Amino acid sequence: MIFPARSSLSLVLCLTAIGCGYSQEEWDQKVRENEGLRSQLAAQRKAHDKCEADYATALHEVSDLKQKLRERGVNLDNLTQSLEQERRALEEYKRRAEQLEQIRKRFETLREKLQQLTNLGLKVEVRDNRMLIQLPGDVLFDSGSDKLKPRGKEILIAVAAVVRGDADLSRREFQVAGHTDSKPLKGGPFQDNWGLSAMRSRSVLAFLTQPEAEGGGGLDPKNWSAAGYGETDPVSNNDSDEGREKNRRVELVVMPNVEEMLNLNSLVK
Repeated sequence: MIFPARSSLSLVLCLTAIGCGYSQEEWDQKVRENEGLRSQLAAQRKAHDKCEADYATALHEVSDLKQKLRERGVNLDNLTQSLEQERRALEEYKRRAEQLEQIRKRFETLREKLQQLTNLGLKVEVRDNRMLIQLPGDVLFDSGSDKLKPRGKEILIAVAAVVRGDADLSRREFQVAGHTDSKPLKGGPFQDNWGLSAMRSRSVLAFLTQPEAEGGGGLDPKNWSAAGYGETDPVSNNDSDEGREKNRRVELVVMPNVEEMLNLNSLVK
């Protein structure tokens, strides 16, 4: 009797399995599992082939769409680049906005610390993009003099105590700026209003940086400088006694850090 090849193979495998200790039922189970795995593999290959075909079709459709858009004057490559530039610009704007908010908070903190000086009758303000403490010149000096009056020294001692007692303020850089009214000053030890304003600012600077043991303000001289502006930077008109009195002043200017070199007036609420 002649058996078909498939039947012969099954018979051989069956006999082999029996000889190896497998029952017919166990062997049939293994055969079914094997056929199931083959079916899964075939299905996966078919799905893979379909995915590749769909991908190729999609690429072709995208290429056709780009070509049609280019014919209508729309370049997707440029559009993508433009969107990326807008994204970067938005991120930069957000970064700068956060930085500005941090600077604003530091500015508010600094102003609050200096605001206590208003209890001494001093004026704390932002002018010409600079934060400053304004000291009345007539309280500090007699007319035409650069010698500090006793009341002037008391005020400067109080200012120095505020600055010295705060870690942030004590590290800041300040400039002492002297100002006069417009009445001409001729001759004498100062020669003119430039000389008078410069020497008054020097007197304030020397007192603020003089050691406490010697009766001064005890501030670090490395953080302080002085300048005289004469009559060139008035805060009021010089046509009245009241206006001239406001212009005769000394200002302690808080020098901005590099990151603070922006419009401080925009931060004032």
